Amino acid sequence: MSDEVTYDTAAEVEVLKDVGPSEAAAPEVSADQGLGCHSGSELEKAARAAGSSEILDQYARDYPKGPHDKPQSMCPAFGSLRVGLRMKRVATVLSGSACCVYGLTFVSHFYGARRSVGYVPFNSESLVTGKLFEDIRDAVHELADPDLYDAVVVTNLCVPTASGVPLRLLPDEINGVRIVGIDVPGFGIPTHAEAKDVLAGAMLNYARKEIKAGPVPAPVGGTSDLPTVTLLGEMFPADPMMIGAMLAPMGLAAGPVVPTREWRELYAALDCGAVAAIHPFYTAAVREFEAAGRKVVGSAPVGHDGTAAWLAAIGDAFALSPEKIAAAQNAFLPAIKGALAANPINGTITLSGYEGSELLVARLLIESGAHIPYVGTACAKSPWSAEDAEWLRARGVTVKFRASLEDDCAAMEGVKPDLAIGTTPVVQKAKAQGIPALYFTNLISARPLMGPAGAGSLAEVVNAAMANKGRMDKMRDFFEGVGAGDTAGVWEGAPNLRPEYRALNLKKIEKKARAAKAEQMI
Repeated sequence: MSDEVTYDTAAEVEVLKDVGPSEAAAPEVSADQGLGCHSGSELEKAARAAGSSEILDQYARDYPKGPHDKPQSMCPAFGSLRVGLRMKRVATVLSGSACCVYGLTFVSHFYGARRSVGYVPFNSESLVTGKLFEDIRDAVHELADPDLYDAVVVTNLCVPTASGVPLRLLPDEINGVRIVGIDVPGFGIPTHAEAKDVLAGAMLNYARKEIKAGPVPAPVGGTSDLPTVTLLGEMFPADPMMIGAMLAPMGLAAGPVVPTREWRELYAALDCGAVAAIHPFYTAAVREFEAAGRKVVGSAPVGHDGTAAWLAAIGDAFALSPEKIAAAQNAFLPAIKGALAANPINGTITLSGYEGSELLVARLLIESGAHIPYVGTACAKSPWSAEDAEWLRARGVTVKFRASLEDDCAAMEGVKPDLAIGTTPVVQKAKAQGIPALYFTNLISARPLMGPAGAGSLAEVVNAAMANKGRMDKMRDFFEGVGAGDTAGVWEGAPNLRPEYRALNLKKIEKKARAAKAEQMI
């Protein structure tokens, strides 16, 4: 029996009994069993029995899990869903439990999606008889209109993946419309950030095969006459432009940002001289670039040290002369140093998140003067974040890859920083203790980080938050004791406490526990 606290017995539902090889092809996963992320281990067993071991093993290699085996951010499929919804002329179809599809659709529109999300419903019968796959195939054929779409993305969520719904059997294209099928189960992808890589990698793989087969159309915006650097990872819109300006003195240009905004940009992304892994967790995408013979450079041009090292690494990747590299460094490093000096940050900060750029932000804050004892990222360690981790550790920072919510909260509570930057539950816990806090995704990721523009971008919001310490203390003192313990809920007056009843009930619980233990001994 697990010590995990649950609201009901859904986590104890038996999904698949241990079966022999002859029976393994027909796992009994029902659509109405109430399965979800909490049943990950059972769903994974079912998925492997249904023939999905290869894809799950690949996910395990691409996205090694940490001390916990459950997603601690929102549903991972949100990442791939968001990538598809941002692309022009791309239709998105989900196959999963109705509650999952509702939640994903809601959050996608909350974050600004401006198109519908397709959904293929199912029940227990259509799931186990294979009718669901036929329904998906029919839906794809109906959607595949070349006048409207370049591609249709079909995503299996947890239950269809566990049941082995074979999206790989869908046609590669229908009427000239590309069909991309992916499995994004919560029990196989640790974070929604890494789910972006699942779709980006699948699209790059498709586009690479198209390039090998023959000529492909150029992007609508045209191609650069200069050698390009493809930028891997979503970032603030001004950052690619700033990176392009820093590359110009070396005779280079910034290429497309992957994940791309239209299908044709995938061709231009693959047609680059090198790839900058700004976000280091895009393992599947990197595999496609390496298969195309492209060199991948880690870290990013953040702060003075980061920009100097990154420009040198890009120059080496293109075999440029030291003079060209020095020209780019001399053009921007003084401006970055000046921006950092003009926007100092004085305070202790703990930093955590699940976007993949946590180490870059920490570097920028430290060069601005902040003391950062702890950085936690929900993403796994990779070769393209090694330089950032080494730089941070050399300055006394504890860097935790695949950090759990418990790790982040423990660091915040132990350090008692002037500011906590983290995910929603970390921010909530910090504010309850009177510690100023900022939500990483909405308030830090939504700012430029690269070059001179990034050097001073964080100081204003960070310093303003730390200056609110007095207000936080007043709020904590005002609400002290409200909404917790005996005062939880809504009361017109003080609750009517009966400690004698509580003591009597405690004795009953202890007596019952002793009786249960005695039965076990018998």
